[in-house]
Amino acid sequence: MTTQPSVPNALLLQALRTPGPLVTVELRPPRTDLGRAGGMSAWIDLHHTLGRLTRDELFVFLTDNAVGAAEEENLAHVGANVGSSVDLRRIVPILTTKHSLEYCETFAQRAASDGFDALTVLGGDTQVGPPRCVPHGSDLRRILRARVPSLTLGGWANPHRDASEQVGFLTAPDASAEFALSQIVSHYSLDGVERLIEAMPASGVSVPLVFGVFYYRSATPATLETLSRFFPVPAAELTREFDSGATAVEICARTIRELRAVGADKVYVSNLGNQGAGRRLARVLEHV
Repeated sequence: MTTQPSVPNALLLQALRTPGPLVTVELRPPRTDLGRAGGMSAWIDLHHTLGRLTRDELFVFLTDNAVGAAEEENLAHVGANVGSSVDLRRIVPILTTKHSLEYCETFAQRAASDGFDALTVLGGDTQVGPPRCVPHGSDLRRILRARVPSLTLGGWANPHRDASEQVGFLTAPDASAEFALSQIVSHYSLDGVERLIEAMPASGVSVPLVFGVFYYRSATPATLETLSRFFPVPAAELTREFDSGATAVEICARTIRELRAVGADKVYVSNLGNQGAGRRLARVLEHV
């Protein structure tokens, strides 16, 4: 008799399959250019924040060279040094294809060995940094699925592009994705969010989506211009909101509220910062 392989069922996946809203956080590891003292201080801040967020039973995604900036490896220090104060099942590293294939395979094996049970695997921005080791994130997920079958793997969806195409990428038989993060969206891009949500049931495959929400701290033109290189930024609309007296907290909360209203009730909040992320998130949620 043939034994069917077990289906990964990470703690995150259980939460994503539970009806109702879920708010998670995306954090960035320290940059590689901070120097020894600066890097150590940044890691301490990150460890404290990870401890607070996970004790509050929140999930945290850790980026991999976000927006093209070289970051310390997101497994470094975390798996070995955070101690029992952090439930590693609540931390989900992100891995892009912008490394050697050997590195990616070893990364996944180390993650599983350290106690992580989920990994988000993305293609990575083709405009910056080193080349991809394989053409697409799905190619790397297939390889890692065979190497480390115990890990739940996440993919990527972009609500700013054709919904049926995006769903096809996620639900293909060889997609190897149990969940997916989305590109950053806002209350000014609800049409794309709704199209993506509506296209999912038609595929006949259930892949929970976690929609990205950005914590815009201001409408500084230079900052918005830089961000727009990596995801669509509603610069004019945000500027009007800030000029009218709205705060960063209120704008972020409005995005979460309006996403929930159209059925996008699972989100990750980005750009909260590694120091004080829990306090900022709490203030946002008070307004949701």
